[in-house]
Amino acid sequence: MYRLSSSRFWLLAALVAVSWPALAQTIKIGELNSYKAQPAFLEPYKKGMELAIDEVNAAGGVMGRKFELITRDDNANPGDAVRVAEELMIREKIDVLTGTFLSNTGLAVADFAKQKKTFFLAGEPLTDKLTWQGGNAYTFRLRPGTYMQSAMLVPEAVKLKKKRWAIVYPNYEYGQSAATAFKALLKAAQPDVEFVVEQAPPLGKLDAGSVVQALADAKPDAIFNVLFGADLTKFVREGNTRGLFQGREVVSLLTGEPEYLDALKDETPNGWIVTGYPWSNHNTKEHRAFLQAYQAKFKDYPRMGSVVGYAMIKSVVAGVAKAQGTDAEKLRVAFRGLQVGTPFGKITYRAEDHQSTLGAFVGRTQNEGGKGVMVDARYLDGAQFQPPAAEVKKSRNAD
Repeated sequence: MYRLSSSRFWLLAALVAVSWPALAQTIKIGELNSYKAQPAFLEPYKKGMELAIDEVNAAGGVMGRKFELITRDDNANPGDAVRVAEELMIREKIDVLTGTFLSNTGLAVADFAKQKKTFFLAGEPLTDKLTWQGGNAYTFRLRPGTYMQSAMLVPEAVKLKKKRWAIVYPNYEYGQSAATAFKALLKAAQPDVEFVVEQAPPLGKLDAGSVVQALADAKPDAIFNVLFGADLTKFVREGNTRGLFQGREVVSLLTGEPEYLDALKDETPNGWIVTGYPWSNHNTKEHRAFLQAYQAKFKDYPRMGSVVGYAMIKSVVAGVAKAQGTDAEKLRVAFRGLQVGTPFGKITYRAEDHQSTLGAFVGRTQNEGGKGVMVDARYLDGAQFQPPAAEVKKSRNAD
């Protein structure tokens, strides 16, 4: 019987070690988010990611390598988010960095990615600074930002022909960005509009009684709301109690998303103009396939977070396939102009600002038997609500 000498054995082992990892090792996606602080959105989001990972791995992965998802909580804190991102890179040796929910944490991780020259795909943060003033060569975003979603709502606001507007928003990056975008776009479309009062409570610390009273005292014709999560529930409850919404139109960002309508339950106001996700009434081929797979796996209906998590993982996979690897420099080049299939149809990551063309639904809220739903909704392609490339170039930092 032929036996390998000790030296030949170790030489062969070394050769195998050099050639095998690229085929055998999983591709690690590191993801950080505010799971404990924002469970309504992020629990479905995590399920969406898990479904996408299952589908990709069942199909063989990319280049013979399967994907592994490693998640961490960022405590809804920018400093912790940067620390967690670094831990994912150093300790877990991740290949791709993704995630974040709050805009301030997203901006912190985007800056970290710029300093470390590592690729970062932000799934959820909506501030426009992520892709414009604070944009960088290594950061890309999936969801439509505050400018895009405000641009979708403004035509509906103009149709109301209301002159005196009140605005309420959480006083941090996302809320400030949304309020700025809405005011600028509405003023451009309706020059005689007046913004008679603004309320900007700290995120998660809404004093609903005083905010609702301040809005009512200003006697606005209409209200633009940017509150979400527990703040939204408190605001609606107090507003219903005090009659704030009676005889007033309300235009509201994100309120049509199931995770927020679910929490409102029988307190859901009728007729608010909102962006959201009417999961039960979107009947495209892509969405039906996603809906069936999601319900089969989780025995539950998807929320907007589910779509974001799913589409984010699919984007990473498409980027890795196009780049033929996970090198940050190759990934950032591959993502410029990358096309990805999502439950809402095909999207493209724009080369100009690294913003995807994922759109949003615009419709109205309705209370149906004690449950909030979104009705009269239509999907708006994000590509139609982005500023021109030349305008983006003026505001964006050089890559």
